[in-house]
Amino acid sequence: MSKNSQKIFTVGITGASGAIYGVRLVKALLHEGHRVHLLLTGAAWQVLYYELQADTSNEDKCIVDVFGDHDELHYHTQQDFGAPIASGSAKNDGMIIIPCSMGTLAKIANGISSNLLERTADVMFKERRRLIIVPRETPLHSTHLENMKKISDQGGQIVPAMPGFYHNPQSMDDLINFVVGKVLDQLDVDHTLFERWGDMT
Repeated sequence: MSKNSQKIFTVGITGASGAIYGVRLVKALLHEGHRVHLLLTGAAWQVLYYELQADTSNEDKCIVDVFGDHDELHYHTQQDFGAPIASGSAKNDGMIIIPCSMGTLAKIANGISSNLLERTADVMFKERRRLIIVPRETPLHSTHLENMKKISDQGGQIVPAMPGFYHNPQSMDDLINFVVGKVLDQLDVDHTLFERWGDMT
C-alpha cells in the first residue's frame, strides 16, 4: 500500500468482555496496510489475561505476542499525553473503541478526559472526525442508553457487538469476524471477513 492510500486509525480496547474483537480489528487494519495507534486501559490488560490467556507481565512483549510485530503498530500508555493522537493537529482517520465498557462510554459521552483513550475520543469529537463505539454489555439500563444517545448526537457511531446469523456462521471466528467486518464497513476499509447479503449463493 502506498503512503497516499494508507490511513491512520486509533483502536482503544477497554475492560469490557470481548477483547478478541479489538485484537481481530487491529490485525485486520494492519493486514490491509494501515497504521494503527493502540490504546489499552488497565482493565483491558486483565481481560487479555483472562479471556485470551495472554502473558501480561511485560506489556511490550505482550503487545507483540497478541498483535504481532508490525512497524505500523504504535502502542501508547494511558498517561502518554505527548502522543500524537492527543492533539487535533495530528492526522487521524478514525477511532474505534472495541469493546467499550459502560464506564469509558460514560466518560466520553460527558467530555471527561482522564487518560489518553478518553482524550483521543474527545479530540475526535472536537475535530468532527469519525468515532466508533462498540459497546459490549447486556442488559442496558437507561443511563447506558442515554450516554449512547449523547455520543450519537455528537456525531459518534454506535456499533454494538451483535453478530448476525443470516450468513450461517459455522464457528466462533465467524461470529467475531461479522462484528469486526461491520466496523470495517463504517471505516470504508475493504475486507472479506463475512459473506454479504446478496452475494450469497
